[in-house]
Amino acid sequence: MSQNPLPSTSSPNPSASDPAQPVNPLNVAARSVQGQVKITAIKAMQPRHGTTLVKVETDAGICGYGACGATGPLARSAIAGLEGPRLPHLGLIGKDPLAIQVHYHNMFYAYPQRGRQMRVLSGIDIALWDLAGKLLGQPVSKLLGGNFRTEIPLYSHCAGGDFLSRDEWRARAQQLKDDPHGFKAYKIDIHHILGTPMQQYTPNLGPQEVDRVRRAYALAREALGDGIDIIVHCHNELDLPSAIQVAQAVEPIKPLYLEDPIAPVYSDAWMALRHATRLPIMTGENIELPEGALPFIQNQAIDCLQPDLINSGGITGTHIIADIAALYRIPVSLHNVSGYVLNMASQQWSAAVFNCPRMECVRNADQAPEAAGNKPVIRDGRMLISTHPGLGIVLDQEYLKANLADGEPWWGDE
Repeated sequence: MSQNPLPSTSSPNPSASDPAQPVNPLNVAARSVQGQVKITAIKAMQPRHGTTLVKVETDAGICGYGACGATGPLARSAIAGLEGPRLPHLGLIGKDPLAIQVHYHNMFYAYPQRGRQMRVLSGIDIALWDLAGKLLGQPVSKLLGGNFRTEIPLYSHCAGGDFLSRDEWRARAQQLKDDPHGFKAYKIDIHHILGTPMQQYTPNLGPQEVDRVRRAYALAREALGDGIDIIVHCHNELDLPSAIQVAQAVEPIKPLYLEDPIAPVYSDAWMALRHATRLPIMTGENIELPEGALPFIQNQAIDCLQPDLINSGGITGTHIIADIAALYRIPVSLHNVSGYVLNMASQQWSAAVFNCPRMECVRNADQAPEAAGNKPVIRDGRMLISTHPGLGIVLDQEYLKANLADGEPWWGDE
């Protein structure tokens, strides 16, 4: 894929004889069918449980699916805005679904789209890649350039409770070790120790709170042993002095990463933290588009980026982020907590990215009740990469229809 964060609106199919054009596997595969299929509709629907889904339909009777970070009504409003009369030339209806680079530019750059609309447009981008794979009979990982791996190592999440109880930690650790999925790394959230709701900004920690943090993570390491990695997850809750103190407090347990320690937007505070600790630092789930990731990469403020396909510009935008990070030898591990569709999209992306050492995953990701087939397969702490066309999504439409959010119309049909 191109590393240019502002793709051109010119033809997405470069000439094979033009050495100035980078080889794009999707464009090469699409040449034989270019212009033969048109997008006819973009729809959104919110299930009772899980993430709102996006569907891109075509006149070929084939559709692609994506996941987005919005309610059903908000997603449909964003789609209506994209396809509205104000800027009709930027819409996707009637266009070739395989011109993904052009659609990415028009959605994210030709007209500024930020905030919650961007999380809907990311879902459309994901659905376009699913559709492209189905139209071309190839998994998305192949269209992104090919597979560096056939399975991706995972990390998951530790349940809450009393983090200062040794007995609870022994029971909790045994449960994690007995999990048949065999995860080898877990996030442990700091807000359980602080007694605050998740992602509630905590202005400053005093000595007693820092000591509780130290004791809780020490108990976690004692119970889990050295065979399981621990990620100290802070949800961007801390100010800089507190983040530095937390880093010092947990250093003895040798965490895999200190995740999201301070506010998510880049500032000089990230470099101050970088110089104050030897711990590896990870952040990125709230980064928007490649330019949001760029200062973290250029300043080498973090040791690992953790973008989310829904938040960061879909498969296209997040792949550009990974390309840029690779130039600085910075790994990228996807944030992924949003159900079956995002799991399938995240695994395809992760398979095709060289600098992707692992991927986040909820512990019951392989259950996926909304899937009629091809559910994620997890064994020995790794997810197998689907070889089905597109993202490998097989939705159970009857299950979804029976489990719509209250008042939600079926695929937005009022």
